[in-house]
Amino acid sequence: MARSFSEETLDMVATRFKVLGEPTRLRLLNALRDGPHAVSDLVEALDTSQANVSKHLAVLRRHQMVERRKEGVRSFYSIAEPEVFDLCEIVCDSLERELETRRRALS
Repeated sequence: MARSFSEETLDMVATRFKVLGEPTRLRLLNALRDGPHAVSDLVEALDTSQANVSKHLAVLRRHQMVERRKEGVRSFYSIAEPEVFDLCEIVCDSLERELETRRRALS
């Protein structure tokens, strides 16, 4: 039987999806998938500005999706909630099935 969720839970889920709904944040999470990285590494990997990376990391950190570790003046970020990748895989699998269905319909 399907589980019923409270209004508060649904609001929290909506907030989580909003945080994940920004492509730069998804790219950051993907870059952190293989382990901690310094902000400078993430700037290079995403080919964007340090300000942009820092802004999005702050959002991810505020929502407990990444953790920050400081070493001197450098900050290293890592995944705090690995389950986020389970969610991404569910969405990606769904999209792949949808694309395959569309391809078959066009054939």
